[in-house]
Amino acid sequence: MKRRAVIALLGGAAAWPLAARAQQPAMPVIGFLRPGSPESVLLNAFRAGLREQGFVEGQNVAIEYRWTEGQGDRLPTLVDDLVQRQVAVIVTPGSTAFALAAKAATKTIPVVFASGLDPVKSGLVASLNKPGGNVTGIYELAADLAAKRFELLHELVPSVTVFAALVNPANAIVAKTATNELRAAASALGLEVKVLEASSSREIDVAFSSLLQQRVGAVLVSADPYFTSRRVQFATLASHAGIPAMYSIREYVEVGGLMSYGNNIAHVWRRVGVYTGRILKGEKDLPVEQSTKFEFVINLQTARALGLDVPPMLLARADEVIE
Repeated sequence: MKRRAVIALLGGAAAWPLAARAQQPAMPVIGFLRPGSPESVLLNAFRAGLREQGFVEGQNVAIEYRWTEGQGDRLPTLVDDLVQRQVAVIVTPGSTAFALAAKAATKTIPVVFASGLDPVKSGLVASLNKPGGNVTGIYELAADLAAKRFELLHELVPSVTVFAALVNPANAIVAKTATNELRAAASALGLEVKVLEASSSREIDVAFSSLLQQRVGAVLVSADPYFTSRRVQFATLASHAGIPAMYSIREYVEVGGLMSYGNNIAHVWRRVGVYTGRILKGEKDLPVEQSTKFEFVINLQTARALGLDVPPMLLARADEVIE
């Protein structure tokens, strides 16, 4: 073989890896949009769902995280940033408002939500089985569980006649739905519910201070992502005030809260990860999945500290009792 031919052959071989790399698709990017601040346990659940579909962060998928950290006015800017970056999917677990904002910002980028409100009534999708458009996800049924939470709290403290509902006005749709449910449930039993609002750490402090002044006997904390990020504050304030409190998810009870009834949020976030992975693999028109995994958790140590005797029948109904 002539020397020139050998050089040409070697030059071609040396170029193969570069050509191969050039032909490889770019790593897909997920835009992750969420109220509050990072929650490591829940993020791990989301990543676990992605792994089930073969996607590992940093290896074959990247994630751009955006958190409002209690500053709701940042939402439009954060959404626009993700759309401008042309991410492959926008994920909005735990906030109907964030999912609606993402839907309004793009008609082409898929949006995966986890919403506590009926996604049809809230305008996220056309129907559960055939969402249409670019939006789908997990329906948590969170707001629809408010009446059940009231029933359980009333069973624990049957002598209480005045309850409080603490809602976040920044999460208006959820707040209104929960308020209506609680008032209807209380009215049926001849009881009263006072509605208090808070959308910042300071306002939460003020709300708890007013509970004693208004002679409230127990409080129900509305399902809300920002409230979840302040769960240690809630548990501490309720303990100091000596007021029984009912929450939406177990994460409150794990840090000293009294009781919770609602979705297993880690399970919901894992399912959001699974849906995101399926979309990255090219699946389309995925139906909205309805959450079916609910749990009732009681912190018996907190109950004792509040001087409460938990009825045996209520303990028997709990999925988990924290000693």
